[in-house]
Amino acid sequence: MQQKHLFEYAVIRVVPRVEREEFLNIGVMVYCAKLKFLQARYLLDADRLGAFSKEMDLAEVKEHVCAFERICLGEKDAGPIAKLDMASRFRWLTAARSTVLQTSKVHPGFCYDAGETLEKLFEQLVA
Repeated sequence: MQQKHLFEYAVIRVVPRVEREEFLNIGVMVYCAKLKFLQARYLLDADRLGAFSKEMDLAEVKEHVCAFERICLGEKDAGPIAKLDMASRFRWLTAARSTVLQTSKVHPGFCYDAGETLEKLFEQLVA
């Protein structure tokens, strides 16, 4: 029988005007230490983001969310944070910040397959 593994996840949000605390979910990150898994999935819907905030620079948001994804994957040219161990990268990405791109609080759960869990959470919370 396959064993369940503890995982953690956070929702990636766009917060166009931090002082208003309004946000739009655009992605999800899943971290599972036992499975050595840290990945993000996101969707930048230009129409939804444009309706949410006319002043937002979509290219800049895309650049930053791509950096999240590259750090998750530990890409060599993604900067010094990407060189940290997987747990440290996840903790850095989910640290509280007052910027246009933020994450929710970290939530735990149990899964058999972290990749499948990422897809399921993405469908439930973003798509």
